[in-house]
Order: sequence, then structure tokens, then C-alpha cells
Amino acid sequence: MFIQTQDTPNPAALKFLPGCAVMGEAPPQDFPNPQSAVASPLAQNLFAIEGIVGVFFGQDFIAVTKDEAHEWQHIKPSILSAIMEHFVAARPIMADVSAAAPPDNDESANENNDEDDEITKAIKHILDTRVRPAVAQDGGDVVFHGFHDGVVSLHLRGACAGCPSATQTLKGGIENLLKHYVPQVSEVRAVL
Repeated sequence: MFIQTQDTPNPAALKFLPGCAVMGEAPPQDFPNPQSAVASPLAQNLFAIEGIVGVFFGQDFIAVTKDEAHEWQHIKPSILSAIMEHFVAARPIMADVSAAAPPDNDESANENNDEDDEITKAIKHILDTRVRPAVAQDGGDVVFHGFHDGVVSLHLRGACAGCPSATQTLKGGIENLLKHYVPQVSEVRAVL
């Protein structure tokens, strides 16, 4: 098995591509701390590596975030080993789907509910078709949290959380795109 790595705009995060599905068609999973990884043996193994502070499972990648005290050259071999060992042993990514971390309103918020008004549906459509795929290329995800009085509330996850260019992504990228296609949008704000 060959695992590729890619840098992300966040110097504290690397993207690992095992060459197979990670979450596949299932919703992405964000583990912002070791306590949130209870439902994933792989995430638990990654958090067992000293210096790891975040793990994110996308469709076909794993984004790992480290603390400032550790260098990639020292912890990257342990990460690669943990990922390889997990996939070679054909273990499940999630031990118990019912025990998975709450979806952080991501999938329920990103689905078009019948209750959503046309503006919210348009915002969600743009996020799902244009923004989320682009953000996934950088090892992250964006979660819609609401639209009220012209303000779209979003949560950045994975490699995008804590990224130095997160403000630029939100304001220069997502906000401008949404304003262009949905004139009712006046601002995009990050939520935690």
C-alpha cells in the first residue's frame, strides 16, 4: 500500500491519501480532540501519536493536525505507519456508526429540508457543489450553520480549522462567491 501525502494551506495539517475510500459516501467525520475519537479506532490510534491534536476523515483522505511543538519530519512516519497498519488489516474506519460523533449539524444542515426557504436552499447548493469540493482539496470541510439577516454562519473543519488563511477563505472566497450568486447574502461569519 502506498500512502500519498499532500501539504495543505495550514502548515499544522497534512493530508494523507491512502488510495482507497476513507469515508466514501458516508458523511465526513471530524475529531477535534482525542475524546471525540471514541467511535473510530483509526482516529484513536492517530491521537495516540504524541503531538496530534486533530483528525478529519474525508471521502478519500485523512487530514491530521499537529501541535506547534512537533515537527512533521518526526511524527509523519508514525502517522503513515498507523494508517497503513489500519488499512492493511482491513479494520473499519468507524467502530460503531451509532456511537459516531454527532454530525455537528453538517449533513442535516447541508441537506435541503422542505422547511428551508429558497435563499437557504441556494446557499446550501452553492456550498455543496462549489465550496465543499474545493475545501476538501485542502483537507477540510465547511459546515452550514444558518442564514439570518443576510449573514451566513459556517464552521470550518479538518485542515481548514485554525488555518492561517481561514479568514481569507471565508471572506475572500466563500463570501464573495455567495454574494455573487445570492444577492441577499451580506456577510459570512465563522462559528466554532
